[in-house]
Amino acid sequence: MRLTDLTHDFSKGGAESSSGLRDLTPAEGNSSARFLASGAMRVTSTPAFSAGQSVALASYGGATIDDGESSAVVNWRPAHLAAKRLIDIVGAAFGLLLLSPLLIAVAAIIKLTSSGPVFFRQERTGLSNKPFQILKFRSMYTDRCDLSGVAQTVADDPRVTPIGRIIRKTNIDELPQLINVLWGDMSLVGPRPHVPGMLAAGVRYEELVLGYERRHAMRPGITGLAQANGLRGPTSEVEPSVMRVVRDIEYIRDFSVWLDIRILFRTVVNEILRGKGF
Repeated sequence: MRLTDLTHDFSKGGAESSSGLRDLTPAEGNSSARFLASGAMRVTSTPAFSAGQSVALASYGGATIDDGESSAVVNWRPAHLAAKRLIDIVGAAFGLLLLSPLLIAVAAIIKLTSSGPVFFRQERTGLSNKPFQILKFRSMYTDRCDLSGVAQTVADDPRVTPIGRIIRKTNIDELPQLINVLWGDMSLVGPRPHVPGMLAAGVRYEELVLGYERRHAMRPGITGLAQANGLRGPTSEVEPSVMRVVRDIEYIRDFSVWLDIRILFRTVVNEILRGKGF
């Protein structure tokens, strides 16, 4: 099974592929926890971190997440990137036009049922580590919103409005990001954009995963390979958090228009029809 196998749900851990990726298992360490994996994925640690914290080094099949001394080998061609951008523009414009009745209805309900703006804006990290303002339908009470994004949403979160629960469950709250795609801040498919300083397993993501910034080599996406594989929600545990970045690097390495199409199809099935959001 390839890492890009979209039929396997990695959200519960236990990832395995033909490239040698296996379960991450704790190993004996000194001042910090280490997570080791057989085959091509290696997870190590440094004495700078306290107990329970870790730094991950993932290397497999030509793509590397490391300390920044080497870069991922990617499968890009100028024509592929041009085609991707064209699909983004056409797809986002068509999506906004097709979904306009739904978008208008949701906007009206949000405005009528709680005070505050229709859209929620938040700074995210984009292509080449450049910040941008992401758009979402506001799903929380205005006075309880966390603009920093550090306080992650959990199941039955009291900050979420009644209509917010519905649009988050179906991921309708993400649809305004089609505007971000038209603006060029985002793509339909790519690594999901994180807030600056996003926490994973209690530490900053860039501290948990060495080479984390490699995921910013392409425009962030409304959906991505990690989400298509079931890796979404809170990043409170080490393995799912590391696996998200592994999926992002895998996507960058193996990018193709066909892979984007498969991811989009899988996302519609998993996130909209089956309602896995919260």
